Amino acid sequence: MLFEVWAPHAQDRVELWLEGARREMRPDGVLAGWWRTEASADDGARYGFLLDDGPLLPDPRSRRQPDGPDGPSAAVSPDAYVWRHDDWPGPGLAGAVLYELHVGTYTHEGTLDAAAARLGELAELGITHVELMPVCPFPGTHGWGYDGVSPWAVHEPYGGPEALKRFVDTAHGLGLGVVLDVVHNHLGPSGNHLPSFGPYFTDTHHTPWGSAVNLDAPGSDEVRAYFRESALSWLRDYRMDGLRLDAVHALADGRALTFLEELSTAVDALAADLRRPLFLIAESDLCDPRTTRPREEGGLGLHAQWNDDFHHALHTALTGESRGYYADFARAPLAALAKTLGHVFFHDGTYSTFRGRSHGRPVDVTRTPAHRFLGYAQTHDQIGNRALGDRLSSHLPPGLLACAAALVLTGPFTPMLFMGEEWGARTPWQFFTDHPDPELAEAVRQGRRREFAAHGWAAEDIPDPQDPATRERSCLDRSERERDPHARLLAWHRELIALRRGQPDLADPDLAAVRVAYDEEARWFVFRRGDLRVAVNLGKDPAAIGLGGRGGRVLAAWGDVRPPGEDGRLLLPAESCAVLADG
Repeated sequence: MLFEVWAPHAQDRVELWLEGARREMRPDGVLAGWWRTEASADDGARYGFLLDDGPLLPDPRSRRQPDGPDGPSAAVSPDAYVWRHDDWPGPGLAGAVLYELHVGTYTHEGTLDAAAARLGELAELGITHVELMPVCPFPGTHGWGYDGVSPWAVHEPYGGPEALKRFVDTAHGLGLGVVLDVVHNHLGPSGNHLPSFGPYFTDTHHTPWGSAVNLDAPGSDEVRAYFRESALSWLRDYRMDGLRLDAVHALADGRALTFLEELSTAVDALAADLRRPLFLIAESDLCDPRTTRPREEGGLGLHAQWNDDFHHALHTALTGESRGYYADFARAPLAALAKTLGHVFFHDGTYSTFRGRSHGRPVDVTRTPAHRFLGYAQTHDQIGNRALGDRLSSHLPPGLLACAAALVLTGPFTPMLFMGEEWGARTPWQFFTDHPDPELAEAVRQGRRREFAAHGWAAEDIPDPQDPATRERSCLDRSERERDPHARLLAWHRELIALRRGQPDLADPDLAAVRVAYDEEARWFVFRRGDLRVAVNLGKDPAAIGLGGRGGRVLAAWGDVRPPGEDGRLLLPAESCAVLADG
């Protein structure tokens, strides 16, 4: 077995430590900074590297960390797992319905195997892709995963690499694609040993997490290769169908050919080689259409991006919230919703009060297909970054939750649900950690309290991230699914997804064809997609909405909704919605 490591920071020597035995490694004669040796190793054998007689360090490209981020690595046989669904064709992004899932709270067991046992529920719902939140190793047992290290490995408490392959295999057997959330903009504050090996980070740029990942300073060629090959390994070795790239706006990269262009090029090449569609979904705060514009047209070539502007418009329309980044949307929330549905970004060069400057760039809706943008009412960020991790269901009546579902699932964007949203789960999803280091644990605890004290929250009201009860509260309660209003909401989501799949007009990628009408004061909103119209009444009073034309059929409705009369007026009860067809 070949053992190799890029360790340009080693002054004189690098040794392989394998099951207690030490072996000298040889510097590569061609590739600077690389050290190699060969040794026999069984699957699961513990190993690591020693630089200049320093401490034992895990392999930067470790596939398994059975004793946590600070322990030795374990050898993994790439062919040990026998796949059951070798003929998986892979569904593309067009026509997809995504479902964001956190392994540690989707079930109380908090494992990949336990989550896999529930995937049939998602297939029956009509979901096409499960989007897993990060699964790389992090300190402790429970956490969100965004402080992970070892970006080639799988968190051992989740089940390790074999469990992830079983999860993907099970999903594919049910007709579900799997998307993995990966983090390239930083590594966690604990268990990150990369700086001992080489210039993986640089002080040329600074990020909210400190020194930036080195994408453009000396040594950045190897750092780029490290993260690029990690991404490809998830798609190739674990047979993922796509990757979600966390906060790409935080990737400090001043090179002419950016890391994201390199990555999208490599992923497209791998898709051609594997003969199945693969895609990259960016989380970006930039409101920049170049993120998803094809490379040959001067873009980065990523295949889709989250659209937080649609979320913010929808959230303010539903809740009336107006603090922070919601302020600009809340001035006229239905107008903001109309703009995002037809033009994608609310901030497309407009002034952003939250940022104190103009922000964004217009999308050419005549050339950009709608599926390149994800639309959603809730995500892990938009719930978990609230002080109490409260979902919409903790504040809104079932009728408004149904309206939110209609706007997301019949809208032009690729829809995404956050786990439990489909039945209006009342369990919160709070910020939780499990740092073994007491100083780091206290710093996180106090930092969370300071953050929300600035918004008027008392320290004692903020859940303690380190308290196991915080994670336990965040686990889904599946017993809710069996009783109303949760069962009715679940049926409504199932009906809307089936409608989306069965009505060609709801799959139309033409953003320029979307037509919108609304009344800000009466709080009704209608948009047209082909021969279909979706009408929602967010108000507390019935609404009479002039649709024009005559008649029409009600394809789906929340509430007692009759077809429009001869005068073309639709009577929509308070806090209700309907999908209608012409004729």
